[in-house]
Amino acid sequence: MGVEIEVQGLTKSFGRQVIWKDVSLTLPAGEISVMLGPSGTGKSVFLKTLVGLLKPDQGSIMIHGRDLVTLKEHDLYEVRKLFGVLFQDGALFGSMNLYDNIAFPLREHTKKSESEVKSIVSEKMDMVGLIGSEGKLPGEISGGMRKRAGLARALVLDPEIILFDEPDSGLDPVRSAYLNQLIVDLNAAIQATFLIVTHDVNTARSVPDNIGLLYHQHLAMFGPREMLLSSEEPVVRQFLNAQRQGPIGMAEEKDADELAQEEAEGHEMPPLPPIPLQLLTSEGEARPNQREPGAWCEENGVTPPPGSFESQGTSASGATVESAETNPASHRREPAEAASSTSHE
Repeated sequence: MGVEIEVQGLTKSFGRQVIWKDVSLTLPAGEISVMLGPSGTGKSVFLKTLVGLLKPDQGSIMIHGRDLVTLKEHDLYEVRKLFGVLFQDGALFGSMNLYDNIAFPLREHTKKSESEVKSIVSEKMDMVGLIGSEGKLPGEISGGMRKRAGLARALVLDPEIILFDEPDSGLDPVRSAYLNQLIVDLNAAIQATFLIVTHDVNTARSVPDNIGLLYHQHLAMFGPREMLLSSEEPVVRQFLNAQRQGPIGMAEEKDADELAQEEAEGHEMPPLPPIPLQLLTSEGEARPNQREPGAWCEENGVTPPPGSFESQGTSASGATVESAETNPASHRREPAEAASSTSHE
């Protein structure tokens, strides 16, 4: 089961460069949260600070009633065992095969026998669809396989918190869709607390329970998915809907002259698009912590954009098509199938 992470007043800078300041949020136990933001806003720095690899200038990170910021090194080392981390490129050891890469944390941090290690590694490789690839080296496999191997390694110590640092970077849209489905299925199976740093708006709109947005050295907003997807806040609205109109520019923030010109030319922000249904498990079931579609909007008296939470979409040709949310099994891939097709990823 996952644990709650309470962040209060977190501030981080490198020299005179402030990365972000006064960041406060609570990652709910067992839920999937996504952290978004323009490039250079410190999303990866936030992950490294959460796990204690970087020390903040101010603030607290509370887990199980303990503040990671003030813990001594020995105690921090123990708390880090609660975490599993999937790095951007998988961060695999190039000279080790996949089996030894995934077994590494068990051999390093536990006294389990090799038979126990084999059982655990096989279980985790099966969960991510890598059975049959144990002997391959990282240089012999695709980027998608490296991501899944890195995820299997992050799972071997049965962490209560899993951090994903841009898991979809370098993947094509199809492989990103498979990875999103895998993340949802894993969360349903182990009910750990997930935090995903990503640039992928499609992932943010359909996968998480909660969304956060870092912008201009602060946390613009954090909360339930429906809250942000129905928000009229210009920064949130522009980023989550991938629009040019709004305060975000090529240099992160548009200057006053550029914004004034947009206003003078009558460039209004387009209407909010419909809120999609949240991705279900491969079996077509909701996860234990997943909310009913539209529940947050109803509870808070918010009228969602027209067409929200509909199970059918329209193709480019105008034909009605079945969405992934309507039929999750349409893009489900069994582990054996995944392993057999990885050479093409």
